Amino acid sequence: MIKQTLLQALPTVADWHFPTIPAHRAQDGDTDGETSPQADVLVAEPEVAKPPMYAVVMYNDNYTPMEFVVYILQSEFRHSIDSAVEVMLTIHNSSKGIAGIYSKDIAETKAKKVNSLAHREGYPLLTQIEPHQGE
Repeated sequence: MIKQTLLQALPTVADWHFPTIPAHRAQDGDTDGETSPQADVLVAEPEVAKPPMYAVVMYNDNYTPMEFVVYILQSEFRHSIDSAVEVMLTIHNSSKGIAGIYSKDIAETKAKKVNSLAHREGYPLLTQIEPHQGE
C-alpha cells in the first residue's frame, strides 16, 4: 500500500533507454503490451562480411634448390609431398605459384617467415602476397 502511494506521488520521468516508458516498472498484474520494452525494440541480425583473402605467391629463381622449395611448402604451408612437388613444378615452369590462400595478416606472416628462412639458408627465394578473388 505504501509502495503504491509512493509510486503515484513520484512524477513519472522517462527512462533514457525507453523514452516512451515511465521510469517506474509496471506492476505484476499489469498486462499492458505497450509498456513492454520488447514490443518497442526490433532486433536485426548483424551483417558480417568475410575477410578479403590473399594468396601467398612464391617466385622462381635459378639458385634456390627444388628440394628446399618442397621443404618450405611442406613445413610452412602443410602440403603433402605430392601437392608440394606439384606446386614446386608450377613455380618452376610458370615463374610463380600459389603456396596458400589466407587472410591478410596470416599471409603476411607466412611470407615474411619464408623469406627469412630462405635468406638464413642463403637462397634468394622471394615470397609475396597478392589479393585473391574467388574461392
